Amino acid sequence: MTLDQALVPHDSPAAGATAPPLVVTADPALRDELLRLAAAAGVAPTVVPDPGGALRAWARAPVVLVGGDLAAPLADLGPERRDGVHVVTWGSTDSSLFRCGLALGAENVAELPRSEGWVVETLTDLGEAARPRGLVVGVVGGSGGAGASTLAAALGQVAARAGDSVVIDCDPFGPGLDRVLGLDHSVGFRWDALCQTTGRLSARALREALPRRGRLGVLTWYAAATATLQAFAVREALSAARRGHDTVVVDLPRTPDPLVDEVASRCDVLLVATVGTVAGVASSARVCARHRERAATGLVLRGHGLLEPDVARATATPVLAVLPHQRSLAESVDLGLGPVRNPRSPFGRACTDLLTLLADPVRLAATGVAARVPVGVPLRAAS
Repeated sequence: MTLDQALVPHDSPAAGATAPPLVVTADPALRDELLRLAAAAGVAPTVVPDPGGALRAWARAPVVLVGGDLAAPLADLGPERRDGVHVVTWGSTDSSLFRCGLALGAENVAELPRSEGWVVETLTDLGEAARPRGLVVGVVGGSGGAGASTLAAALGQVAARAGDSVVIDCDPFGPGLDRVLGLDHSVGFRWDALCQTTGRLSARALREALPRRGRLGVLTWYAAATATLQAFAVREALSAARRGHDTVVVDLPRTPDPLVDEVASRCDVLLVATVGTVAGVASSARVCARHRERAATGLVLRGHGLLEPDVARATATPVLAVLPHQRSLAESVDLGLGPVRNPRSPFGRACTDLLTLLADPVRLAATGVAARVPVGVPLRAAS
């Protein structure tokens, strides 16, 4: 299986199509406004003017927009609880409408016209429902100098050749992945601004707001930023990134932190970058032990040194890839070209092979990523 086959969605829009969103209102003005916003989002909703009719389509619709005029009678019918229900009304709301929203299990009450942008973004995400759930790959350094940030940036570059990819920088004390990728002068949102926002984050809004080159985006920090990650912002960004990209690469710090542990647990695969030295492998063994219960963990060995089987036994973690030394790596980064200057180089091909493996569940399971291997085997240097 090639990288393109592994990472690019195969299903046609028709094959992956979902039911249309449901609009429940008898107010002609509200109905026309919601239809206008739906048209802007590129979707065609089903409009039902009575509560009884709403019940028939209630469970199938991916999103339900209940007009304030029918919220109370619909709540009296007691529809089953489900996600994706929103009450929409004109102007300001009163406490009775919020009570109806609670009875319906609604996520919020949106006031028009103030919430027009939010409605469009919510409906726009439905147009991407046919996109398969993006692959989320976490990368963490097993030891200092293992090149975890370089690996994360390289995987993002290679993945962008096959589909939309984004690299999320969760290390505020790292080099800044926009600089590693040559996007530090590109306009776009960084964590500093994103952590000031609240509410649901649209997949399209995130994709279009980030600094990007082609199909590669990056979410990182402004230079000399002193802000820290906020849990709500990280959760929303990761969720939106997964909905709007084929591949998401998350660069994680080695520092023990509950939020870092949570992000690691949300990754499909966690790669621990290590160097083939006794000290590097010993440090990586601790990092692997810390994350093993949270995520499927595999090693990426940088350079030559200790033998792969010995590294795997010493860390109780399979070695998924050995990345060769990349000549002129620092020069490539300094020139703003990113770590993978030539995708056909040995380094570029190794990253391609690694991503292909990660995107193939059958092959990945065969490597024993989730399996435990004996520890304590003496290390030997490779000849």
